[in-house]
Amino acid sequence: MEHEPVGSRLRMTDSDDPGDSLLYRPALPIRGRATVVIGGSEAALKHVAAMLRGGARVTLVAPEVGATLGDLADGSVITWNKRGFEDSDLDDAWLVAAATGLSTLDDRIEAACEDRRLWCVRERSSVREGGRTGQVVLVGGGPGDPGLLTVAGLEAIRAADVVVTDRLAPVAVLGDLPSDVEVVDVGKVPFGRATQQEEINRIIVDHAKRGRNVVRLKGGDSFLFGRGGEELLACAEAGVPVSVIPGVTSALAVPALVGIPVTHRGLTQGVTVVSGHVPPQSPASTIDYGALARSGTTLILLMAVRNLDAIVTELLGHGLPGDTPAAAVANGTMPNQRVIRSALASIAHDVADAGIEPPAITVIGAVAGLPTRFWSGSSPVAGG
Repeated sequence: MEHEPVGSRLRMTDSDDPGDSLLYRPALPIRGRATVVIGGSEAALKHVAAMLRGGARVTLVAPEVGATLGDLADGSVITWNKRGFEDSDLDDAWLVAAATGLSTLDDRIEAACEDRRLWCVRERSSVREGGRTGQVVLVGGGPGDPGLLTVAGLEAIRAADVVVTDRLAPVAVLGDLPSDVEVVDVGKVPFGRATQQEEINRIIVDHAKRGRNVVRLKGGDSFLFGRGGEELLACAEAGVPVSVIPGVTSALAVPALVGIPVTHRGLTQGVTVVSGHVPPQSPASTIDYGALARSGTTLILLMAVRNLDAIVTELLGHGLPGDTPAAAVANGTMPNQRVIRSALASIAHDVADAGIEPPAITVIGAVAGLPTRFWSGSSPVAGG
């Protein structure tokens, strides 16, 4: 009996090709195993997401990558070999994904895997077109852990032809998408790789006008510092049907997961959420820090890691006591979540000393000082 090469059997496909009925589709136990993804395309991102969700140790091989893959590498979630494919990349691998988008190179990778009797996943994509105008759904993906994505959001993703995603979205859900769903990475890394908002608007409108169902997936809630309003207006102006599925915002969820209620009877009757991406003394800043210092509300600072020292100095200068409790949470809801508990006067120093990088949330107010001795230190999603 003639056998098809092992390397060509594992395919991510929902094709109607009769030949695909000959393919065997196993569920592979990859937790703790070494896997390799070759290529830096959006197709590679889907494979990386699936492998991470399965608990694998992922190495990415590609000369260039998009913002989301680059961010995963910068955060040491994956290992990135910044070069082209070499046969030695397969040496310790248990599972390989050929996702360069170049058929000749993917053929070579697949053949090399066959020579070594390695499982090789190779995606065969197809593009769904239509003569009608599609639609855009703006989906808030929640703080990062896929368990906090809403049911409605997940259903929209599963019905999509195109998913336009960024680095703070719950990328793990991309690993479950069929091969004919196109993933477009438009991630924005602070002071690093970025796709301009005007280009993102163009991408979602263009795909919808080609008859596709487009999901714009981003972290948190699309309308809280997520530029969802700009995307909604761009679709409306282009005559593209658009709808919104709200997401769980990190501003409230992340403090909750580390035992900090942003409001608490007897301590505060309100919460103020502020973007800290602009320093207080900048002409571009529209925040009245004096009013914040006098507000008596819990202050939630998003995107403030770089300017935290300047913001703290401004709040102290306007009379907010230096012993006001404060806390910072980096990578909230994720396995690499970190928590720093301090006071206003020292929080910026403590965050810098701990090497905290974005994304991180800072909480300032009495609620950040609530006793933690009754808190288990764990949560259903973050594990700590």
